[in-house]
This record gives sequence, structure tokens and C-alpha cells, in this order.
Amino acid sequence: MEATLVFPSDAPPLSLLATAAVAGFSFSTLADLPSGSRPLLSFPSSGIELQGTNTILRYIGRVSTIEGFYGADPLSAALVDEWIDYASTFSNGSEFEESCGYTNTYLEPRTFLVGFSISIADIVIWTNLAASGQRWESLRKGVKFPNLVRWYNSILFQYPALEDLTSRYVRRKGKPMPIIKPNLMDARQVDRNQLKTDKEKAEGSFDIDLPGAEMGKVCTRFPPEPSGYLHIGHAKAALLNQYFAEKYQGRLIIRFDDTNPAKEKEEFVQNILNDLEYLGVKGDLVTYTSDYFPELMEMAEKLIKEGKAYIDDTPREQMQKERMDGIESSHRNQSVPENLSLWKEMIEATERGKQCCLRGKLDMQALNKTLRDPVYYRCNPVPHHRVGSKYKVYPTYDFACPYVDSREGVTHALRSSEYHDRNDQYYKILEDMGLRKVHVWDFSRLNLVYTLLSKRKLQWFVDTGRVDGWDDPRFPTVQGIRRRGLTVEALKQFILSQGASKNLNLMEWDKLWTINKKIIDPVCPRHTAVFSDGKVLLFLKNGPDTPFVRVIPRHKKFEGAGKKATTFTKKIWLDKADALSISEGEEVTLMDWGNAIIEKVEKDEKGVTFLTGFLHLEGSVKTTKLKLTWLPETEELVNLSLVELDLLITKKKLEENDDLVSFLNPVTRLEIPAVGDSNMRNLKRGEIVQLERKGYFICDSPFIRSSKPITLILIPDGRRSPPPGELSKA
Repeated sequence: MEATLVFPSDAPPLSLLATAAVAGFSFSTLADLPSGSRPLLSFPSSGIELQGTNTILRYIGRVSTIEGFYGADPLSAALVDEWIDYASTFSNGSEFEESCGYTNTYLEPRTFLVGFSISIADIVIWTNLAASGQRWESLRKGVKFPNLVRWYNSILFQYPALEDLTSRYVRRKGKPMPIIKPNLMDARQVDRNQLKTDKEKAEGSFDIDLPGAEMGKVCTRFPPEPSGYLHIGHAKAALLNQYFAEKYQGRLIIRFDDTNPAKEKEEFVQNILNDLEYLGVKGDLVTYTSDYFPELMEMAEKLIKEGKAYIDDTPREQMQKERMDGIESSHRNQSVPENLSLWKEMIEATERGKQCCLRGKLDMQALNKTLRDPVYYRCNPVPHHRVGSKYKVYPTYDFACPYVDSREGVTHALRSSEYHDRNDQYYKILEDMGLRKVHVWDFSRLNLVYTLLSKRKLQWFVDTGRVDGWDDPRFPTVQGIRRRGLTVEALKQFILSQGASKNLNLMEWDKLWTINKKIIDPVCPRHTAVFSDGKVLLFLKNGPDTPFVRVIPRHKKFEGAGKKATTFTKKIWLDKADALSISEGEEVTLMDWGNAIIEKVEKDEKGVTFLTGFLHLEGSVKTTKLKLTWLPETEELVNLSLVELDLLITKKKLEENDDLVSFLNPVTRLEIPAVGDSNMRNLKRGEIVQLERKGYFICDSPFIRSSKPITLILIPDGRRSPPPGELSKA
């Protein structure tokens, strides 16, 4: 049913426009109502009119196809209504910070305002914050409302068009606004240079315009080579390409750059697709460079015939030296027939052909050495994971990438700044091929301290058995950091904070883990564990003669974490370190129980062996120095293996010529035996918990049988990490 939204030119209903954009609700817009009038949604074919922002919002919610957009059930729908009504408080200057504070507290254990997915409530509150302009931006840069800022940035990351829509309104607030065209999202076309300084654009923001970008016509691509699993650097590239495709209402192509059969496997293809799904990166199309092998072969032969490429059998090391020195190959000016004859030898992978490669005839005197006759094709008789043994020659990335980019309609090729020197080569190859130009746009590679992102070096760790595989939790792969306990939301927020800057930075892991802690702490369940080594029994004289069970929350501030059963007995286990810190006659607090007074501490040459005391439940927990975790002495306790991991290398940044073996960390995994409460039998692989007073852990191996311990991996919490090598001293 066609509809028209009519509103005053000096007060466009931002929350309505934004909600409709997210919901995909289409209507024409007309800004010609008198100032102070309520917006009107008109259906000309039926004569029906809906008046008022909140009324129209609720209508859009009811007709939206987004699951849970207006609440998943009547109760959550009522909560959405409550937030719609509450949104007006952000427009009252005196109540603004109070409203921010309330929402910040409310969001502490939550990702969204209602339920577990985006709803109208999120869009309405988000737009009211954004509409406040500089007032909110100043608070957003501070630390006063961390949960609100986290949530705000997360919504922006998922729906980048909201910022463009909002900036148009905020910039013109209080001034007459031109009539909006019948396309709602024309509001994206805004002069962003008036909104942010060049410095802001270059640092920590994706708010950068692509050169020559046109709304609805942009096409980006993410071209991973299936020679390993995706790592955190690839994740940045994938998310960045998706961001710009969405920003300009364009397309994103996922293309596998499968031109090196010696390194590539179908296993890597499937895992890359799985990782992209986990990251929420959804391409409009999945293609393979191998789809274009026949065309690339034809293009290579065309360039040979046009005198723009030649066959060369110069040994590789000599060729590299000649390129560095600007010396032309002795084969550079051989005839076209001779080149075609040698090209045929290459295609058939004869002994003569295997000695040759195809090179582009560009400019051997160019200052940019990538233009000095780069290699286009090489012989490689290894079977390809998709096309088998059909081909014996394969194109290089430098040759295939510009061709396929142009053929697939890519408008902007985003790649990390390490390729910057190859941009001239990219453009020259396209020119020689006679194909449409593609804009190349550089962004900084994500570099992290003590971290290897070279797939060749990561493969070495896998091949030598120094790690479990590509998903090892010590690896910077998406699967590795996920297995270590990093949430996708934290990864996205971290990458968002880096923005699309071209500045090269060596980042610390601590910032990423700090973001992660803020996400998991408000929601992850709490459990109890005691280290097996030297654990000490405490006998409570007035403890329960018959053990009893009490059901308590797994998280005191988050009901969604569920419940757990805790057993109370006369004898309880304490950690050795806690037992050593207790003095006779001291009153301590037993967490989730109450106070106890320790009467006697028995020791031998190895330390404390036994404690005797009695419950003093009427005692105040505020007066005790020690707050102790404990476990009942029962057969229901489960065995745990608590795993602490260290960095794989000992140098902050490994240079290309560094000997990897010289910088290997000798000990990178430490397993500590412990016992845990019986509720942990129900943990699932990948579930994150907090062990009281011990840290955050992710379940790597769940309970199978009593003789096999549950494996829990310690999740870093963002505190300043010690230099690598600390585990070897443990």
C-alpha cells in the first residue's frame, strides 16, 4: 500500500525516518506541514491517515518483517512501547544526562534494549541521542556512560546509514529544510566534509568517503586466498568492505583468490565461509578467481600478441636482481611467434615450459619497481582443489586481481596499505588489458604486538605441531580468538574503534580484551572452583548435620544467566592460598553463605593441612577482610583443567628477515588441575563463565565422564599483560 509521510520542514521526524529505513518500510516524503504540526502518514488509496510519531512508529513495527522488531511477544512489545514513550525525555535539556544515566545502567547486562535483537526501541533511543548533537558527542567521548556508548556504537556499526540520515537533520535543526525526495535514503547524500574535520576522518572512524562513489553503484570485494583460516587482519578487511558496500547501498562480492593450488584447500574455503558467517559478513555473491581461468588465459595470449607481455626463462634470483637494478631481460624483445611458442610449452608444462614464466612488458626504468615487468603466469602442475588437473599454468595475484575486479563490476578495490606501491601497477595492467578502471583505496593493516599474521608462518606452527591447528586459541585466527573467549561483538567494536585510517599502528591486545570484558561480565554465569594442589578442608562444628541444597542465581544481576544448585555441608574445601592467609580467631566470609570464625589452623612443614571453625551467620560481611570461595566436600564435584595461555613469540614485531625460531616462546600453555561445583557438568563447549575470584573462562571441552576433566581456558581481561615468557616461570 503506497503511503506518504508529511511533516514540518523545520522538524523532520528523525526517529520515524530512521525506523522506516531499518525496517525497509517505503513511503514518499513531503515537508510542507506548518511548524509545530504532528507528522502524518497518509494512504491515498484508502483515505486512511495516521497522525503522530509514536502512532506511526507502532504501525511500522507491526508491519515490519524483522523478527522481534516490535517485540517477540506481548510483554516485550509493551517494553518497546515503554521505551518509545521514554524517548521524549532526551529532548528535555534538564533531563538529558539523567536519561543517559538511567539507560546506561539499564544496558549494563544487555546488548539491546528489548530482547536479544534490534527493535524499534533501539532505533528511537539511538536517534534521540544522535539528534542532541554536540551534547551527546561530548559525552560519547568520555567514560561517564560506557554501556550506553558501547550500545550506541554497536547500533551504528550494524546500521551505518543512520549516521548519514541523522547528520542531515542535526546540521539543519532549527532551519528550513528542503523537501525530501520520494526516496527515503536520499538523505544519505550529504556533504560530509562539513560534518567532520580531516583529522577526525583519518583517525578512529569509518566516516570516510570513497573517491568517485555513487549511491547505489558501489561494489566492493573481499578476496581471501584459501590457503589458511581467516585471521583478525582479514576480519578488519571483510568488515570494512561490507561497511562501504552498505554505506553506499551497493554490493559486496566474496571472491576466493584461488590461484596457487600448492597452498589451497577446500577445507580453507569452507572455514573462511563459516568465519564470515560468524562475523556477520554476508556477500551478495560468492565467486572464485578460478571461474575466470579461461578468460585470463585468453587475456594473457592477447597481451602476448599485442607485444605487451613476453615469456622469460631467467632464473628467479637473477630476475629479482635485474628488476632491482633496472636491467632488461634478454628475452624482453623476442618475437611474438617465439613468445606464443613458449607460451604453448608453458600450458603443456613441458620441461622447457616449466623453466619459463609470462611477464608483463611495463617499464623497467620506473622508480616504482613493481612496474618493472612483473610476472603474470607461472607453471605449476599441482592439481587445483576446484578444477583438478585441467591447468598447468596459473596467474599471479597481480595479474588476475585487476582483471577479475573489472569484470565483476567492482568499483572500489579496498586493500591494506602494504600494497600501496602496487597501485600504479594495478592501474597500468588494467590499462594494458583495455578494461574499465577500478578505484584502489588503501587502509592500514591491523598489526598487533607479539602476533604473527603471515599465513606462511602460521602454517609452520601447524605443520610442526606447536599448536593444535588453525583454530588453536593461541592463534590470531577468527576461530582461534573465538576459542579463546573473544566475542564477535568485541571484535567488531575494536575494529570500529580503529576505523578506516591509513595510519600504521602496532596495537596492544589489552584494549581488545578490555572491550570483551565489558561485554561478557554483565551476562556470564558465576561458578566456583578450588585449585586441587594443596586444597584445605575446613570443618564447621555447627554446620548442617545433613547436607542441604539451595538454588541461587548464576549471576546476581542478570536473571538470564539462570540458576544453580549449591550444596551446604559441615566440611568445605578452600584454596591453599586462602588457608595460608587465615589466622586463628579470625572471622571470614564464605561467599553465598555467610560468616564463619576460624578456631584452629593445623599446619605441617608443607603448610596448612586442616582448619576448624564454626558458622557465625549473624556476622556482618562488611567487617571481614577475607571473602572466600569454597566448595562442599561431596562426590558431585567435577574435575577441571584450567588452561592459561601465553603469546607464541617473544618479539613485539617480527621483521621479515628475523629468524622465527630464535623468537619462539618456550612455554605457551599451562594446565592447572582444579575441582569445580557440580553445576559445571552442564556447561557447553564455547560457554563463557566467571570462576569467582579466578577470572573469566571459556569451556573448551565439556563434561563427558568423571575421569576426564572439563577444560576451561582463561580469557584475558584487559589488564596490562606481562611480557611473553611468564608461564615458563610458573
